[in-house]
Amino acid sequence: MADEELRTFVALPLSEAMHEALSRVQRRLRRRIPYGVRWVRTEGIHLTLFFLGEIPAAQVEPISAALTAVARHVPPFTLAVGGLGAFPSPRRPRVLWVGIEGGEPLTLLHAAVNEALASLGHRPDARPFHPHLTLGRVQRGLRRDEVAGIGEAFRAEMARPLTLGTTPAEAMILFRSILKPSGAEYRPLRRFPLGGQA
Repeated sequence: MADEELRTFVALPLSEAMHEALSRVQRRLRRRIPYGVRWVRTEGIHLTLFFLGEIPAAQVEPISAALTAVARHVPPFTLAVGGLGAFPSPRRPRVLWVGIEGGEPLTLLHAAVNEALASLGHRPDARPFHPHLTLGRVQRGLRRDEVAGIGEAFRAEMARPLTLGTTPAEAMILFRSILKPSGAEYRPLRRFPLGGQA
């Protein structure tokens, strides 16, 4: 339906091997933090470049054209994954994540995506870009001492070195996010190979 609204975002997908590594990290964290966290489905973990939110279905084509042009000029590169962190802070965690580093290629790609989509009227996130992979979200409504307990357990895990290796960045994907009681389900709408690869 042409006037259908789609909840969408642009992201870099991860390799199957990296999803498996993240699954092992989640299992370890679940043992240490058995309550109060909604864990992200591992197969859905990705690196978000731009959250578009609700858009009319008719905008998918102009967005796709803009992202195709961006992707053509950015060669594939490698992402390094490791290190735990939390937003807004490890003492008062709301989002638990593992870090990701892509160096200058990732910074340039993020800036180019922001510029291309801003030219179509989509407002970029005002916050600084902090590349990360969300592992889980602390549930709302917990008591302060419960959140503090989760933070304490998570900080103990943060003290352990965590290096998960690398994953290739070979394409961007425009995803549709469908919110369900069991959690968000992500469906790829378009794929944009980096460097104009086939």
